[in-house]
Amino acid sequence: MNSRRDFLQKLGLSALALQLVPYSGWAAGTDKTEQVYDGPVLRVAIMGLGGYGTIVAEAMRKCTKAKLVGVISGTPSKVKAWQSKYGIPEKNCYNYENFDNIKNNPDIDAVYVITPNGLHHDFVIRVAAAGKHAICEKPMAVNAKEGQEMVDACKKADVKLLVGYRMHFEPKTLEVIRMRQTGEFGKIRFFQGQCGFTIGDPTQWRLNKKLAGGGSMMDIGIYAINGSRYMTGEEPIWVTAQETKTDTVKFKEGVDETIQFQFGFPSGAVASCLSTYNMNNLDRFFLDGEKGFAEMQPSTGYGPIKGRTHLGELNQPVTTHQTVQMDEMCEIIFNNKKPVVPVNGEEGVKDLKIIDAIYLAVKTGKKVEISV
Repeated sequence: MNSRRDFLQKLGLSALALQLVPYSGWAAGTDKTEQVYDGPVLRVAIMGLGGYGTIVAEAMRKCTKAKLVGVISGTPSKVKAWQSKYGIPEKNCYNYENFDNIKNNPDIDAVYVITPNGLHHDFVIRVAAAGKHAICEKPMAVNAKEGQEMVDACKKADVKLLVGYRMHFEPKTLEVIRMRQTGEFGKIRFFQGQCGFTIGDPTQWRLNKKLAGGGSMMDIGIYAINGSRYMTGEEPIWVTAQETKTDTVKFKEGVDETIQFQFGFPSGAVASCLSTYNMNNLDRFFLDGEKGFAEMQPSTGYGPIKGRTHLGELNQPVTTHQTVQMDEMCEIIFNNKKPVVPVNGEEGVKDLKIIDAIYLAVKTGKKVEISV
């Protein structure tokens, strides 16, 4: 298995189809009546037509507030295939050299950058310069400095920068956050995040330092980082971290295999997390408070999220994460809607500052103070 994304592709789109529950259904609780949407539609071009780009495109078929209208790719054959599959007009098709011309295309509102991490920075800045809103996959960049440059560029161009934090819209995740906010867990004491799988092809870009920016931390570990923040409702103030590397051929210098890391929060709560490319069956969050707990497993996968608390099973409806994400991003861009957990560029920079601190802690073997 090359990655979680490749694994999902192998499962086929039938698994994805099982999740296709319209946003209006779960948002309205038990009322499943479809609501007719007559507001503005976010017209999106996807940049990067790989595995995850395909998942997003398929999910957008069910969107009511967002529509796939364009593609940007360096592979002409992929462009042609997507044109046919999604009915994309020739005038909305670009490659990496000429996509700056989208500034002259009034039929595209936003570009979703789904390329290797190391390319996000330059591509998002070019999208902003073209006057289009930017949606960027996570991690937003390979370090906090690049991330901040992206935020600054989008602000200068007066366009929005959003990050593909699909979990910020997932119903069971939002229920745990609501319970924490209303005090149902009491004072939070501990969070545990375990994220990992065994990666395959050693030649893939995720094991290329220049393209990935690192190893497992930049792909799967960010879920535990981001999850620790929205589950506890706090920002970490220090980190310690330890790296384990058993295969120096596959995981070359600068490409981490396994990192265990620990956070401290202002309230006194602590977190213990693991990010790995060398262990399977790791997709679990656990939150412990004085009055109760929440456990989610799977906690971040593309398929149905499952979880329970001290009060019982979480039974919020299953959704297709990317469908809800894109519809919600339409509301954020056009109506300035404020999600429960932010998905803006500033949120992305916070995660990148923590990643920078984790790598520094690994390198120095010392506790590193964090200011996000």
